[in-house]
Amino acid sequence: MTVLDAIERGRGPMSLSQIAAAADMATSKAHRYLVSLGRAGLVAQLSSGRYDLGPAARRLGVESLRRMDEVGLASEHLPGLRDRTSHAVNLAVWGDHGPVLVRWEYGVHPLPITIRIGATMPLATSSVGLVFLAHLPRALTDPLVEDRNEEAVTKVLTNGYAVTTGVMIPGMKSVAAPVLTTSLPLAVALALPSTVSDEELAAATADLMETTTRMTVELGGAV
Repeated sequence: MTVLDAIERGRGPMSLSQIAAAADMATSKAHRYLVSLGRAGLVAQLSSGRYDLGPAARRLGVESLRRMDEVGLASEHLPGLRDRTSHAVNLAVWGDHGPVLVRWEYGVHPLPITIRIGATMPLATSSVGLVFLAHLPRALTDPLVEDRNEEAVTKVLTNGYAVTTGVMIPGMKSVAAPVLTTSLPLAVALALPSTVSDEELAAATADLMETTTRMTVELGGAV
């Protein structure tokens, strides 16, 4: 598995010496593993002499993706984020007309309105919308937005998260970060009172980003 992991992290065909170095083992030992993995179809040696993932590894990858419930797996992290921060947490997916809320976990702070599951969020002004604007191809987002808000999109890509105040709920601040899956991204957001201190906002944002990074890794996305 260490050898397979080294090949996966290599992002392309690798020489024997490269694989041995990445796996932190002797070349002769790495070669013995490659021979066994090749017999199982998990590794293939190319005409160039380099090694890459084999047909059995590709079948495993496709089947893993087929079985994966991205929303279900991501949702498992939401209660923990809510409990650690004490703030409401929501999960959004990409729908036909923009970001759609599919999960909502209420925190200890009462909200002035009830957020409906299935609601479509504003694309250019909500925190989850800005996350999708920053990480989706423009071919998907341009037909749905008149003002792309390039300055805000650039901030999302630079900081790794989006912050908005009073968009859907007056007096509330929202911080969202992406979960980069192997297909379309997801967005996770915290809803906080706008009176929250800078220190608490920074701590909650750091927890949010750590959580979305774990989600990304678990769902096979690139960190």
